This record gives sequence, structure tokens and C-alpha cells, in this order.
Amino acid sequence: MSRDRRCDDDFHRAAEPGGGLPARHGGPKYEGRSVRAFGSCVGFQLRLAWKAPDTIQICATAPLLAVLFLAICDRAGRSDISGYAVVAPTLMSLWLLSLYTAGELISEERALGTLEALVAAPARLGVVVMGRLCAVAAVGPVAFGESWLTAGIVFGRWLPLPHPAMAIACVAVTGLATAGTASILSSLFVLMPSARIVQNTLSYPFYLLGGVLVPLSVFPFWLRPVSRGIFLSWSADLLRDCLGAAPITHALPRLAMIAVLGTGGFGCGLFLLKRVVDRVRRLGTLTRA
Repeated sequence: MSRDRRCDDDFHRAAEPGGGLPARHGGPKYEGRSVRAFGSCVGFQLRLAWKAPDTIQICATAPLLAVLFLAICDRAGRSDISGYAVVAPTLMSLWLLSLYTAGELISEERALGTLEALVAAPARLGVVVMGRLCAVAAVGPVAFGESWLTAGIVFGRWLPLPHPAMAIACVAVTGLATAGTASILSSLFVLMPSARIVQNTLSYPFYLLGGVLVPLSVFPFWLRPVSRGIFLSWSADLLRDCLGAAPITHALPRLAMIAVLGTGGFGCGLFLLKRVVDRVRRLGTLTRA
């Protein structure tokens, strides 16, 4: 009887204005659903991405950025750093598309009036967000291939790839790390009515601090520790070394560092998203965020 009374009390509290819904507690029955939901979200985002204007725009601008950076190298007479001009558009495309996806998937669901149903679904919102963001990693090889072909076709610089296995691993791990870092912002997008301001604000600062175009050795000493905390700096250095003929030093530890920073991003993103979703469910402010 007391258990039924508690359930009735929860129901009536949820029905009150601004009362929201009680936070859902996980359990073993959600584990299988989470795995299936994650895979479904990855497949859904892959099918959606290649038709989305944001993806088309980023894939179209990657070669243009490569032309710009290669022209700068050519003007300076530094054809030896052409690899920098190929790596930069790849990382910029990954980060920008992750920002767009993290913001738009929340904004679009809210605009369509389906965000409440998504939060109330058996699969956790964090699983849905992670699955759709991980699909963004597929744009990494595309952007890298476009930049590499641009260097060869437009400037006649067919850059060798003496370390193909490490280059593939670096692009793949970087894509996942990008998704993990972008997931931290998803909780902020749940609270904000529009994600465009945050998306536009966090693009170029990450490019600069991550050293996607220039090595960290040219940065001021006081700024280097900050840049080393951004996974893009490790990815840029390792991917540039993959285009060089010299043996790569400490390749696996550097790759592991990218994975560690990305895993930390995933953990922070899941934690913050759960806290934010539980809060808006209790307060009933999801649609008024």
C-alpha cells in the first residue's frame, strides 16, 4: 500500500505545473537496449549526414581550405610543409561537423516537438547523442582524401604516405575523440534555445589552440600546456608525422593520448548530460530551455 501511495504521489507531483517527471533510474534491462540504440543511432546519422547541408558544406570547403593553405606554403617557398596544409582541413572539418551535429540534433528535436519524447524513450539521451556524434568520424577519411587529392591535382604535390596504418588509426581515433569532446557541449545545448552562438564561438579558438596549422613549438611557452590539453594538438602532430619519411617516435603513446582525451570527453559528456536531463525532467522546463 505504501509503495502504491508513493507511486501516486510521484504521479501527482509530475502533473503539477513545473513539476516535471521523476528522474529515470537505470537497470540491467537498459543495457541491451542501449547497445542496440547506439548502433541504430550511428546508422541513422550516417544515412542522414550525407544528405545534410552541413555535411555537404564541410566536404565542399575542405578542398578550398587546402588550396588556401597550400597557396600560402607555395608563396612562402615552403613546399616542405605541404603536409600541414593537408592535415589542417581534415581536423577542421571533423571538429566543425561535430559541433554542428551536437547542436543541431538537440535544436531540431526541440523545433519538431520531439525532444520530450526522445528524453522519455527507454534509451538514454546520452546514448542517442553519443551514437549520432560517433557517426561524424566517417567524415575524417573523406576530408583527408579531398585535401590530399587537392595537393596533387592542383599543385602537383603528391605527398607520400609512408605510414598508412598509423595515419588511418590516427584519423579514426581523432574522429571518435572529436565526438567525445563535442558531447560535452550537448548538455549546454539542452539548456539553450539556440546552439548557433556556441557553435560559431568554439570553432576557431579550438583550431588555434589545437595547432592544426602550425606546430606548438611556435606557441608561447605559457600557452603550450593549455594546447596539450586539447586532443587536436596531439592529432595534428601525429598526422603530420605520418606524412613524413622519418620514423614516427612514440607513435603508440601519442595515439593513446588522443584516445585518453577523447574518453575523458565522453565521460564528462555523459555525466553532464545526465545531470542536465534529470534536472529539466524534475523541473518540467525542457521545452522552455
